[in-house]
Order: sequence, then structure tokens, then C-alpha cells
Amino acid sequence: MSFKEYDQYDATGLAGLVRDGAVSAGELLEEAIARAERVNPQLNFLVRPMYEIARANARQPALGPFTGVPFLLKDLLASYAGVPMMGGSRLTQGFVPGEDSEYVKRFKASGVNIFGKSATPEFGITPSTEPELTGPVRNPWNLAHSPGGSSGGASAAVASGVVPMASASDGGGSIRVPASCCGLFGLKPSRGRVPSGPDAADGWFGFIAEGVVSRSVRDSALMLDALQGDYPAQLLKLAPPKISCMDAIARPPGPLRIAFSTHPGIGLQLNAELAEKVRETARMLQGLGHHVEEVQLPIDREEFIYSYSVLIASEVAATIAAAEQRNGVKARSTDVELRTWGVKRLGDSFTAGDVSTALWSMHQFSRRWMTFFEPYDVLLTSTLGTPPVEVGGLLPGLADTVLLKAVGKLPIGQIAKRREFVVKAAERVYNYCSQTMAANVTGQPSMSVPLHWSRSGLPLGMMFTGRFGDEATLFALAAELERAQPWSHKRPSVWAGQV
Repeated sequence: MSFKEYDQYDATGLAGLVRDGAVSAGELLEEAIARAERVNPQLNFLVRPMYEIARANARQPALGPFTGVPFLLKDLLASYAGVPMMGGSRLTQGFVPGEDSEYVKRFKASGVNIFGKSATPEFGITPSTEPELTGPVRNPWNLAHSPGGSSGGASAAVASGVVPMASASDGGGSIRVPASCCGLFGLKPSRGRVPSGPDAADGWFGFIAEGVVSRSVRDSALMLDALQGDYPAQLLKLAPPKISCMDAIARPPGPLRIAFSTHPGIGLQLNAELAEKVRETARMLQGLGHHVEEVQLPIDREEFIYSYSVLIASEVAATIAAAEQRNGVKARSTDVELRTWGVKRLGDSFTAGDVSTALWSMHQFSRRWMTFFEPYDVLLTSTLGTPPVEVGGLLPGLADTVLLKAVGKLPIGQIAKRREFVVKAAERVYNYCSQTMAANVTGQPSMSVPLHWSRSGLPLGMMFTGRFGDEATLFALAAELERAQPWSHKRPSVWAGQV
């Protein structure tokens, strides 16, 4: 096999070649390393090479569905024993986990060969991957634009052809946002489907789910089959799915009841081109035999943003406190980015009662949302509120910077906690991720499918959200869409394969 053929296979296909003896795990690894070295200077997705560890593993690859397939691990939440995990922050850049996370153990058991760590924004709190520690990651479709976040490093690597699949996590859209920005498939599993811990708490009040981004639907399906299932330390234990994800993609989904909406969600307005693509997708679904119905989303925008922000700010404060305890040193404002410090100070200012009230509000939202969802199998929206932003497009502006500096200096008791202050502080982020966060709160599975490209050549993902615990229906639908409107042949302007 010539290495040019690397581009002809997804991860499932590459593993089959290794098992058949057509190529070795070592050859695949060296090809992936060469590709990473070729395009990383432009894209900046690789924050920690692990080449020698991977070379040793390639000599005796683990047997599994992805034996010998090169793979990148997101440098956040996914502890790999003995390898630093920076989380995009100066504060935690020296942290070295002493044990693997459970889902990292499952990645290893699947046979993938982890040869590096991919970039993430500081503590994963923004949907654009631009950490001050390692610099911005760029979108291979257009270097002026962001690949999204927080799994932006992973998505840039997959979209540029370095690896066919990479690890990702999603607390507010961080699998689906970068998948949409980079023309990839990304599914956030149901809450509890993929194990968390045991080395860390289940952060963000259970909103975070772990998974992958990939170029093919079947790679994500096969990996979820490998990752899913509880273990003794798992806090939320789901019943095993009735059928495997791989079995699901082999079956037609049947006629589904699909709601669709061009409602802006928690944003102020949905971009007109995206609204047009949602309607185009709805027509395609109708043509495939599904029952399609337009709906309005039951979201109280201001209440959702305020409550979600209270919870995330309190989590950021707790994350920094945990780092302080581990380091044995009090954190200073210069140890983290200005925005992160402002969010931490805001989190410190909320009382236990404020946090509980916000959590109750999210529970009530979930009840209203699930009642609304009951008649449907799937909800279709755009993944994002706008096409991919330019690098720097979500960074604090001058007025924001002045406000953040003031928040950082005020005594805790004087920090404003008015609704309008909190909503205004994060408005650009919520307008951008206007559709993704609902499924994090409800725990439903949700996927971004790369069905469209903008008139300027940027990917525009369509988001499909399913019933809790029912990844099978989403995978069956995704496979049908992949056959109806394929995307894997599309290549961005920065491609790691040799021409």
C-alpha cells in the first residue's frame, strides 16, 4: 500500500488493513506524524506530540476495532497517565495525571494509537480554540476562520486529513460546534452513555459528554460501541442500547417524525443562509420519506442564558480552586486569561442559593423541553447561529476588556449579579452557539452532520437531536443522509495528504 492511499480509508478501513497485514501500525503512525508535521505550522492543532510513546505502542498494537489507527487525544478531561494535561491554561500546564481516565482506557482498548494531544481553549469554556498558552488554532477550510471549540484542535486535525478521527468532548456544543465549522460528523452521546471519571468529578453538572469527531458516520458509530457502558465508579448508569450503533447504521431509519425549526434558540437571530439550509434539509428529509413539521422552540432565552451562565461560572471557580489545592499555591489573575479570571470572579460571587436556583431553572427547562419533544423522534436545527467566525471573533472587545478588568478588581460582594449584566457579558458566545446547549442540559444525544457549505466555502452543519438514550435512531438517520448527500470526498484548502 502506498501512503497516498491513506486518504481513501476511514479509521475502520485503516484498521482492517492492519488486521489483514496490508500495512503495519508503524507505517500508519509514521504517515500520520508526517502529515501532522506538514500542516501543524499552519493550523496549530498539536499541543503535545507523543511520538515515542506511540512508536513503542505501534510495535505491539492493542487488538480492537481500531487496531493501529493513529489518534489524537483532546488535552482536556482525558487523563493519560504520565503525560501532562494542560487544559489550555498556564495555571495547569504542569499537571501530570497519575492514572488514565476510564474513557482513555477504552480508547486504548479500542486499538487506536494515541500519538499526541490536541488543542483546547482554556478549560474548554469558549467555542473558539484560541488559548493564550499555545495560540489560536485555524480552520483548514479558511485559515482566517476558527475551527470552533472546544474540540477545535481535534477537528482541525481530522478535517485536514492528519487522522480520520479524534477525541472530543461536549459541555455546550464542543463536539458539534467544531464538527460544523470543519465539515465533520460529530455526535454528542446521551448523558452517562460514555463513562466519566474516576480521576475527576463529573464537571458542569453532568452537561459534558465524551465522544469523537470523524469524517465518516461509521467511525463514530463503531467508536461509541467501544466506549459506551458503565463501570463500578460510574455515577449515572444507563441501560445498554437495544442495538449497537453499527447495527443501527446498517438499517434504514424508517419514516421518522422530524420537527424542524429556524427559531434562533438562545440567540437573537438565526443567520439567513443557515435558515435557508435548514429548510433545504427539511425538504430533503421529506423526500426521503420522513414526516416533517415546523415548530417553535420553547426557550425563555434570558432565563436560560442566566441560569446556564451561573452554573458554568461556578464550575470555573471550582476548577481554579481545585488547581490551587493541587498546586499548593493561590492562583493569581495572571495565571489564567482575563476572560477566565472574570468568569471565576463571577462564579465566586454567587451564593449556594444562586447556584441551586439556577440548577432548578435548568431542570424546569428540561421538563418543558422534553414535553415539547414527546411527539417527535428527531429535532432538526442548524448547529450554529452563524457560519464559522473569524479567528478572534469571539474574543473580548475593548468594552468587554474594561468590564472584565473591573470585575477582576472589585470585592466579591460588589460584583454585579443582575441578569442583564450576566446575559450581556456572554451574548456573543450564546448568539454563536444558539442551538447546541439545550441538549447538554437535557442530556439528549445530538449530532452535527456536514450537509452544506456556505457561498463563501465554509462548512455549515445541520444538527439533529434525538430522544434520550436513543443514539441508534440518530446513527441510522446519519447513515441515510451520508448516502443521500456524501461529504467525505470534500477537501479543505489545507490538506495534509501529498498532492
